[in-house]
Amino acid sequence: MIVRLGDWRGERIGQIRRLMREAEPEIVEEWKWMGTPTWSRDGLVAIANPHAGKVKVTFAHGAHLPDPRRLFNAGLGGSEWRAVDILETDAVDEAALKDLIRAAVNFNRSRLGGTGRPSRRSKVARRPGSRTAPRTSGSPR
Repeated sequence: MIVRLGDWRGERIGQIRRLMREAEPEIVEEWKWMGTPTWSRDGLVAIANPHAGKVKVTFAHGAHLPDPRRLFNAGLGGSEWRAVDILETDAVDEAALKDLIRAAVNFNRSRLGGTGRPSRRSKVARRPGSRTAPRTSGSPR
């Protein structure tokens, strides 16, 4: 997908991909939802989507992450996710983006309660019969 874009958005997603790996070497990259790159480590960290005129990097639990350099510029009104919209002429603050990635991984780990799986207090849930998809609350394990 990155190569097929054939413009600056492919290069930008390639840069984001590199930063994900540098910030968290054990991050898992998957391509879902008709070609959307996703990164996870102890839960979903972020996704990246090319749009007309921008690349959107959405952090699954961005509302819970510290953002001292104010990278988040989209989805600010939501209760869970936050995004960074990157335009063609924008310079990416790589150090700040890596800090957000690390904070997202740390947030995911904190929800696991040190057991390697979601704690009872965690809002992370799974669907019956699925190891990766969310489950509605009250569903049998």
